Amino acid sequence: MLHISINGESREFSAAMTLAALLDELGLTGKRVAIERNGEIVPKGLHASTQLAEGDALEIVVAVGGG
Repeated sequence: MLHISINGESREFSAAMTLAALLDELGLTGKRVAIERNGEIVPKGLHASTQLAEGDALEIVVAVGGG
């Protein structure tokens, strides 16, 4: 089991995963997002290779257009 925090909410997943897999799991694939992991911004180019670890704290912000 993988226990992480997403935007202050504790979440539990059945297996280890990458940031890209997490975005897919959350239905955010293809959306414009910014992700902070343990206080550091993770560039989009590293989402597929960034493995999540037990206890990670993530902040995910989805860009919304409009005017």
